[in-house]
Amino acid sequence: MIDLQECRKEIDVIDKEILRLFEKRMKVCEDVAEYKIHTGKQVLDPKREQDKLDVLKNQAHGSFNSLGAQELFQQIMAISRKRQYQLLTKNGVGTERNYEMVDELPLKDVNVVFQGVEGAYSYAAMRAYFPEEINSYHVKTFRAAMEEVAFGKADYAVLPIENSTEGIVTDIYDLLTEYQLYIVGEQGVRVQHVLLGLPGVTVDEIDTVYSHPQALAQCKHYLEEHPSWKTVKAENTAASAKRIKEEQKRNQAAIASRAAGELYGLSILAENICHNDQNVTRFIIVSSKPIYEKNAGKISVCFELPHASGTLYHMLSHFIYNSLSMTKIESRPIPGQNWKYRFFVDFEGNLEDPAVKNALRGLEAEAIGVRVLGNYGQQEEI
Repeated sequence: MIDLQECRKEIDVIDKEILRLFEKRMKVCEDVAEYKIHTGKQVLDPKREQDKLDVLKNQAHGSFNSLGAQELFQQIMAISRKRQYQLLTKNGVGTERNYEMVDELPLKDVNVVFQGVEGAYSYAAMRAYFPEEINSYHVKTFRAAMEEVAFGKADYAVLPIENSTEGIVTDIYDLLTEYQLYIVGEQGVRVQHVLLGLPGVTVDEIDTVYSHPQALAQCKHYLEEHPSWKTVKAENTAASAKRIKEEQKRNQAAIASRAAGELYGLSILAENICHNDQNVTRFIIVSSKPIYEKNAGKISVCFELPHASGTLYHMLSHFIYNSLSMTKIESRPIPGQNWKYRFFVDFEGNLEDPAVKNALRGLEAEAIGVRVLGNYGQQEEI
């Protein structure tokens, strides 16, 4: 019979030898990094690594060990690259970025654009984030808001990017890749929808409800209690309230904020109609200038991947290996490229942090089309 304890002792001896050889290999890896520091040679040489993996894979005995050897040495090579990235960063090689660190963002006497109309949640986010001394105006679409900043008509745009109930605003993610703009801040707004109608109207008179598609979805449980009602999608919640005011039809109602109701002189027909009482929308503040505050603690990046097995894992490992906490990952289809995706990652950190520099260096060397979308701080929810 096989002696389990003897097997374990033998494994311990083998593991100790593997560890010794691993550390010996890493020492040689550091010498390679020294060479690359002086010559400017790239850390990653995909063809050489693949050739090496093919050789090692073929030298292993049996199909299981062959695949295992490939996975093992892929990891060893990835770890070796990460060590080289660290040494290059430590020696200040290629760490310059076009971002400028500032003590505080210039927020007074600026032009700020938001999508929607006064009374919208985006308007509330703007009022919470910016001081009173601003010039603000609204546009109809997210794209129009982006263009106002891109063309220099506005200094900042306030745009919704995510809701805790309904998820991401996909249009914003797509527009961030289309325009060379930067996230410089964010603001959370607690969404508390109410049903608004003309003064004196009762719920029994309503047969049509207007609102933004996300607001309709956030209140679907309440709307399901009134199956005869027709729901109509609108540009935003506040515009829906404005429509009720302008058209003066007693059978129409809007799902919007309490503030929108007060602004347009409407009555609250029902409160607490959102099925998630912790419903929060996150808004981003977008600028044409690549700036960030010195105490910024959150970074957003996007990138594409080579079409190969395990590439997403290897990209995310740059955050994990540098002890950076990822707070979000999303994917969006790349227009014109069927079944290919662009990934968006939020993680904690500042562009001045060595760990962040290491992670971004690795990501930029191994991913495709890497963009730092912004380094910013989060404001308290209102």
